[in-house]
Amino acid sequence: MRISRTLPIAAAVAVVGVLSLTAVPAQAAEYSSALKIKGVQYDAPGRDSNKCSGGNTKDEYLTIKNYSKTAKVNLKGYVVKDAAGNKFTFTKNHTLQPGDYIKLRGGRGTDSDAGNVVYRQNCNFIWNNDKDTIYFYKPSGARADVHSYTKRANDRDGNGYITYHG
Repeated sequence: MRISRTLPIAAAVAVVGVLSLTAVPAQAAEYSSALKIKGVQYDAPGRDSNKCSGGNTKDEYLTIKNYSKTAKVNLKGYVVKDAAGNKFTFTKNHTLQPGDYIKLRGGRGTDSDAGNVVYRQNCNFIWNNDKDTIYFYKPSGARADVHSYTKRANDRDGNGYITYHG
C-alpha cells in the first residue's frame, strides 16, 4: 500500500511561506543610508547608576558610522529612538567623513567632532539591558537603520556590546 505524503508536505510549505512573510525581523530590511548603526553598548559596565554625578550612563553608547566611500554626511536632524519611544535628535551640525563614526553617549558632557562623541545631555539610560529595538531615522523621517536585540540571543559573550555593521 502506498501512502501519499504530498498533502502534509504541501501544507508544511504553505505554513513556512506564511510564517516567513509575517515573522520577518525588523533588521532584515536593508535601508539606503550611508549612516548605519555600527554597534551598541546597551548595558554599561558595572552597576547601573543614572546619577548625573558619578553615574555610568556615559558608558552606554550607540556607535553610528558613515559607510559611504565618498559622501560626507551631517547628522543634524537625524533621530535615534528606542522601542518605548525615548528619543534623541541631533540638533547640532556633526559632519561625518567617509568611514568616520560617532558615539552617542548617555550622560552630560561636551560634544566633540575631534573626539567622535555626542552626549545626549540626559542621565537616564535609553537602552534596556534585556531587550530593545534601536530605530535610526533620517531628517526626512525615513528609516536609516533599525536593529532589535535580546541579551540572550545577541550578546553571546555577555559584555553588554553588540556589533551590527562591521
